[in-house]
Amino acid sequence: MAGKPPASDPVQDAPEVSAPQHSAVGLPALTHALRIAQQQMGVRRSARTLLRVNQPDGFDCPGCAWPEPGKTHTAEFCENGAKAVAEEATLRRVTPEFFATHSVADLADRSGYWLGQQGRLTHPMYLAEGAGHYTPVSWEQAFDLIGEELTALGSPDEAVFYTSGRTSNEAAFLYQLFAREFGTNNLPDCSNMCHESSGSALTETLGIGKGSVLLEDLYQADLIIVAGQNPGTNHPRMLTALEKAKAGGTKIISINPLPEAGLERFKNPQTPRGLAGGGTALTDLFLQVRLGGDQALFRALNRLVLDTDGALDEDFIRDHTHGFEEFAQAARAGSGWDETLTATGLTREEIERAGEMVLASKRTIVCWAMGLTQHKHSVPTIREVVNFLLLRGNIGRPGAGVCPVRGHSNVQGDRTMGIFERPAPAFLDALKKEFGFAPPRAHGLDVVRAIRALRDGQAKVFFAMGGNFVSATPDTDVTEAAMRRARLTVHVSTKLNRSHVITGARALILPTLGRSDRDVQRAGAQFVTVEDSMGMVHASRGRLEPASPQLLSEPAIVARLARRVLGEDSATPWEEFEQDYATIRDRIARVVPGFEDFNTRVARPGGFALPHAPRDSRSFPTATGKANFTAAPVEYPNAPEGRLLLQTLRSHDQYNTTVYGLDDRYRGIKNGRRVVLVHPDDARERGLADGAYADLVSEWTDGSERRADGFRVVHYPTARGCAAAYYPETNVLIPLDHTADTSNTPAAKSVVIRLEPAHRDRSRRGGPAGTSTPR
Repeated sequence: MAGKPPASDPVQDAPEVSAPQHSAVGLPALTHALRIAQQQMGVRRSARTLLRVNQPDGFDCPGCAWPEPGKTHTAEFCENGAKAVAEEATLRRVTPEFFATHSVADLADRSGYWLGQQGRLTHPMYLAEGAGHYTPVSWEQAFDLIGEELTALGSPDEAVFYTSGRTSNEAAFLYQLFAREFGTNNLPDCSNMCHESSGSALTETLGIGKGSVLLEDLYQADLIIVAGQNPGTNHPRMLTALEKAKAGGTKIISINPLPEAGLERFKNPQTPRGLAGGGTALTDLFLQVRLGGDQALFRALNRLVLDTDGALDEDFIRDHTHGFEEFAQAARAGSGWDETLTATGLTREEIERAGEMVLASKRTIVCWAMGLTQHKHSVPTIREVVNFLLLRGNIGRPGAGVCPVRGHSNVQGDRTMGIFERPAPAFLDALKKEFGFAPPRAHGLDVVRAIRALRDGQAKVFFAMGGNFVSATPDTDVTEAAMRRARLTVHVSTKLNRSHVITGARALILPTLGRSDRDVQRAGAQFVTVEDSMGMVHASRGRLEPASPQLLSEPAIVARLARRVLGEDSATPWEEFEQDYATIRDRIARVVPGFEDFNTRVARPGGFALPHAPRDSRSFPTATGKANFTAAPVEYPNAPEGRLLLQTLRSHDQYNTTVYGLDDRYRGIKNGRRVVLVHPDDARERGLADGAYADLVSEWTDGSERRADGFRVVHYPTARGCAAAYYPETNVLIPLDHTADTSNTPAAKSVVIRLEPAHRDRSRRGGPAGTSTPR
């Protein structure tokens, strides 16, 4: 039997702390996943649902974007995937009666954890201007309200259409089509906050902003470097791939400011050795780099390669690359060992050991995630990773390449479908040819620029297709104030979250089907498609009875909204698209390269791989027609005397902004999230014992300060000069203007902070995420 949601926020006054673990998954992960599933779904529903996750005839996990193997296991899900499915397939419900009981002010004082635990939304809900409670509204009335606001705007660019990565290919294609027919490219998405830096760097250097490897390449690699990534929590099924690679002789270097249990040792729950034995040691060399020191590290490795006779792939460099001489000159003339060791926090011996492993490898893959993408200098850092791979010809050969690991299912697919504020002219030309309208050409707003536009009154309507925008974005106080300036905020959602209670003058919550829900339209049962982190496209079919007959699918919501707003001026067959998603895929096939004969190819088990010119033929659609070396000065963040560099991160009981529980098992944290992990020597220098409470104060270049109060200090083996704490609680510390050059991604992994002894009563209950006290 499923459990009831919590009636009140749990007390988090005194988190319990034990030593961090040195292995991940095993029996504890299995039992924890099943316990969460039982609480949300009950035993029978859990078994029926979980066995369909990531299966060829089932639905794609709404969690991370890690690809499925060619032959799936009976249980093809991880612990955090099971939590994600359980939260979506829960039997708990948020009904109109719930909103009648709880005012918006009441809900705004609750934690994100409590809000998410209440269950699935069942009805469209409307918050009138000046009202204290949401009230039910019909779909027709909801679309009329949105239509009234959109058509009253002085310009289409006064509307912002945000997308979360969970949105299917079909819904994303319709969504961007509607926004552009309406007249704007204001299509920010969650990529702006995560792998935008990857896309920017890879597009410039290789000609395509995606990874170049398939799952099979990991098994053929001699060396895999995992940089700025914690797969044990964020992409647990990746551990299975790394274990298989290790069995074939692959060496692994992990680069991270924190030691992470999943990269130390993996206990595969699919094997007896994993459940009852010692599991598999994964990392051969751990480089505990300082926050932001990765560019300096890869530059040092590149110098070692350049200085070693016979190490370069001279044929590849000559035939397939551009800019080598300029890069080599800059690398040799650049920073020496002293600066490299300062930037990285490593020893020369550690870097030279890594260099030996690099030189011994004929096939090398570099995987990375937010640890590389969320710094001011993230784009040049990832360009340096590309330089590293180009030097030895590790692009376009089996077992080698770039592997940015996406953290949200179909975030990559949404971008492929055109969810981008800076669309390519060729894509807009294809839309014009197919649909007979002239799409806008001016670039739109990304996430950070959208917040500024709302703050400054230049944007007046905010529409979110999924996600939890308020909790995902930086500078919480600024973002929440900006959202409150909107005339209308609209959220298409499955579950309640904080963005629903930080509203414009008027607000709508539109409940939608989840991945696990059966989707039946006039033409019959429908399926949607997704693209994983390695460019594989496959079908997803929900099987569960929807949480309410009032729910609409995302494609249906977009199609009905478009008909209401665009009316007879649009020649697009929106009603046809709603009735039969195959007709959407037919249009995608004619607009998006690589999707030719989409309906036929996606019907095959496992789907199909999208073309990738650098991988498939060593051809590079860049401005030079070749893979580009780049020469940039080495950068790294510096914290003033007495300050630390803070990175925000997830706990193990968390997926993006969704908090499943209050524990971080692998790091030894239990029953609390307001903790800050600090090296013992750094803490002692500040007079902070383990268990003391401190306020975190971020310092920005304009002299402004931001505070997050009442964090339990945890002495932790992080890199010296670095600290870590969970988001969204610490998003309040990230200045809106602290972004990566070129990509404009919030630089959440290098925030300058100081620690002050807690200046007020530390006894906090759950509380809303991101609460701060300005100074």
